[in-house]
Amino acid sequence: MAGRLIAIDPQLAYEHCIAASRRGGRVAVVREAVGLAAYAAGDFAEALREFRTHRRISGNNLHLPLIADSERGIGRPEKALEIAHSDVIETLDTNGKVEMAMVASGAQNDLGNLDAALAELEIPQLDMNRAFSYSPRLFSAYADALENLGRNDEAVTWRKQISVAEEALGTGEFAEPEIVDLGEDDESDARRPRARDLVESETPSSEEGDATSEDAPEDGIADEDAVEEVEASVLTEATEESNPELDDEVSAVSDVQGASPAIDQDENDEK
Repeated sequence: MAGRLIAIDPQLAYEHCIAASRRGGRVAVVREAVGLAAYAAGDFAEALREFRTHRRISGNNLHLPLIADSERGIGRPEKALEIAHSDVIETLDTNGKVEMAMVASGAQNDLGNLDAALAELEIPQLDMNRAFSYSPRLFSAYADALENLGRNDEAVTWRKQISVAEEALGTGEFAEPEIVDLGEDDESDARRPRARDLVESETPSSEEGDATSEDAPEDGIADEDAVEEVEASVLTEATEESNPELDDEVSAVSDVQGASPAIDQDENDEK
């Protein structure tokens, strides 16, 4: 649930994660979820605490860039730079290193070091001729750093590359929309009335229902004796109409059938 809500209602997603943490506070993935939801909701102090707990439980440095950015969020850019320039960064994958470079650039910008902010982004992954999943965000951050230095013409060039990268990756404005194809069978099924609708349409009115419920046996189960009596009467009427001379034979058969249970009982007693 939190994963579905985090993009549309981060605060509600965070509340769901808090409820989960009360039941599984020692589970790494739960603390990770709480940290991500808190970060999305802008509660950087809580996010920092949860990411640190997740790292301590799991031993995973995956969210180290978010830890550094949370330090920025609570007004400690120096601490963010300390993390960004530590040796532990070498344990991150390429995406993690790019994320950390953007965090470090933001921290330098917070401190007013505009040249250093630009230098933090000049990493091997900054290549306008190649597109990776992180390229659009990296190009955007680099364009912002150039604009802060008044190098607007260069910034325009890099902003154009954002669209080029997104088109190559099929993301952003070039992402394909999710299309649901309804075929003819699906459309006919959609127009076809449901069985429940048919049943409801044939259901008697409340007055008729009350009258019927008085005569009906409890739990909707028919009285077996009444059914047998009706069947017997129908059979007798049909027999009389077809051949009246068989009345004696029918009554004899009935007498024999009526006596058979007693015979069976006697046999059972003997056994």
